Amino acid sequence: MIIDTIQNASQYYSVHPLLERAFDYIRQNYLVNTADGKSVIGEGLLAILSNAPGKTAATSLAKFECHYKHVDIQLCVSGNETIGWKPRSAYILPNGDYNEEKDVRFFSDAPDTFLQLTDGQFAVFFPEDVHAPMIGEGTIKRLVIKVKI
Repeated sequence: MIIDTIQNASQYYSVHPLLERAFDYIRQNYLVNTADGKSVIGEGLLAILSNAPGKTAATSLAKFECHYKHVDIQLCVSGNETIGWKPRSAYILPNGDYNEEKDVRFFSDAPDTFLQLTDGQFAVFFPEDVHAPMIGEGTIKRLVIKVKI
């Protein structure tokens, strides 16, 4: 997992060949005024922009998720978002089977920690990172970029 601000994104380009293109998309689009929706940025990159009310921790943790074929870049465009996190290697309570079509697996364990994001901050979640996003009060505008592995 990586947590940082968009100003430092270039430090992570070497982590995956598509990260530079994903962060270029973020810098080139004024996301505060962009409408919600999905956009294909390029091969292996899908952007999902949403503006929604924050969830309770219990609601978000009901879908404590990880992915096997994608890296998630989760950018807080505006608001205050809390995300639960735990390494997948520490999980013992799967909540259903892996859904290959949606590339998601859920767990019932409790997170090890919670991280906070606000305007212009992002987290990158790899397949070994189980995460529960959108915890918070008020409206949270966020961008998720799915990066194919």
